[in-house]
Amino acid sequence: MNAVDLTPVEGNAGPFLSVRDLSVEFLSEGRPLRAINGVDFDLHLGETLCFLGESGSGKTVTMRSLVQLLPPTARIWGRVLLDGIDVLTLDADRLRAIRGSQVSMIFQEPMTALDPVFTVGHQIAEVVVWHEGLSWSAGRARALEMLELVQVPSARRRLDAYPHELSGGLRQRVMIALALSCKPKVLLADEPTTALDATVQIQILLLLRELQRELGMATIFVTHDLGVACEISDRVAVMYAGRFVETGAMAEVIDSPRHPYTVGLLNSTVHAGSERGKLAPIPGAPPDLLDMPPGCAFAPRCPRVVAACREGVPDLEQLAPGRSARCPRTGSPDC
Repeated sequence: MNAVDLTPVEGNAGPFLSVRDLSVEFLSEGRPLRAINGVDFDLHLGETLCFLGESGSGKTVTMRSLVQLLPPTARIWGRVLLDGIDVLTLDADRLRAIRGSQVSMIFQEPMTALDPVFTVGHQIAEVVVWHEGLSWSAGRARALEMLELVQVPSARRRLDAYPHELSGGLRQRVMIALALSCKPKVLLADEPTTALDATVQIQILLLLRELQRELGMATIFVTHDLGVACEISDRVAVMYAGRFVETGAMAEVIDSPRHPYTVGLLNSTVHAGSERGKLAPIPGAPPDLLDMPPGCAFAPRCPRVVAACREGVPDLEQLAPGRSARCPRTGSPDC
């Protein structure tokens, strides 16, 4: 197989991943459905960015669009610069070359993401052989190394195990080993702990954080769980109806939310200071993307809505370096 040229753009500096005006559209019922609308963010090596929001807010679609892992019916535009290379302009061969090597992904459900007819050792070795051109014996040695790295017990014996022979926690560790097998620069983790019990979830989160620091990766972590977000993330981008509505350092956003949707997420989540029975869920449901309300998409559910909220989509206003919110009342003291 011929080598694929992925040389960075000359003179590239700054964030390893830079996304500008990313938008994604699907055709639904004969009409265009805008799932993502003008998303911007930067990500540096060694940093973890969390996409936070309810199901259907656009988190997974945003992440999959970064490496064009969407159905052929999807239309993607904007700029996704990976080490200076615009991923959205790459052909199929160059995309295959970066998937798994420079950018890797941990999918939501390991039982469906792993191939049931191949051993886990074979699946990890295959990725290494394909991307790095190593022999099968060298690929198997790398697979063993990665299983040991993610702390799979009896790793040598597990090499020849099939996915159905492993517990949910072990399958998740195998998925992490698979994603990290070629030492990627960017890791995309799509709710990798959702199907796990609380004890295993904590173990996986701590392991991911440790590996991220050890390997110096940039990580995007998708979740709707505030506890998970706090444990794993440096920065957070809160999503609603395909847009970022608030961004900032994780601690700042949790301690001082500036968008009513973020406040709603915090009020509907159990945390150490919660009073028993005092959770306040967000009323209503996310909007139909084919029939969006005028102005701010959150306005029909917002307890602080004013007339300006319905007059147009608010801009993402910068409040401070690295901190922004999309709300007409951002400057109000009670917002």
